[in-house]
Amino acid sequence: MVKQKIIDENKSYTFADYFKLNHPTEKVVEYFGYQHQRDELVLESVCKPLDRLAYLKDCLNKNIRHVNLTSEAARREFLIAPILSELIYCTSAKITVEYSLYVNDHLHGILDYYLESENNMLIIEAKSADLQRGFTQLAVQLIALDQCTDSPEDKLYGAVSIGDLWQFGILCRQSKQIVQDIMFYQIPADVEKLLHILMGILEKA
Repeated sequence: MVKQKIIDENKSYTFADYFKLNHPTEKVVEYFGYQHQRDELVLESVCKPLDRLAYLKDCLNKNIRHVNLTSEAARREFLIAPILSELIYCTSAKITVEYSLYVNDHLHGILDYYLESENNMLIIEAKSADLQRGFTQLAVQLIALDQCTDSPEDKLYGAVSIGDLWQFGILCRQSKQIVQDIMFYQIPADVEKLLHILMGILEKA
């Protein structure tokens, strides 16, 4: 078997650099001592009534039809931000946009969205395309969060989104395993289910 050099130990890598690497997610996370697997995640959800759901769906439908969504900025502003605004309305979560995180020269950069509640935290990575490479970047961000947080929670949650498609991941801290969900959530069709999952993560006791 050919062994590839995944990371140059003498080079500094931002989170965004891992998106550019043409290596499987499992090989990248192995470098940091973690394992990767794909499985169907059982994600907790909170089935709260969403008073503004019809308006949100209408807004997302119009944005998909009328906004040029070729850039990451457009997808963040017109597809992801409306969902996160609704999440703020429904929960007590706090959101930091472009949260800076530094662990070492191989683990540093910007988290697109860092969500924090009394009970849990969640990071969301936005991309314009290539969900799989986006998940590799998300996995590295979860590893960085694992190494710098003093939270007692055994599981750290993340999601990667290209605006009209979302995928979740969980880092199990004790086993040092990152599980990539094999399920996808389409927007706007699955926005209600997506919001209930996001609320479930942030409000879980």
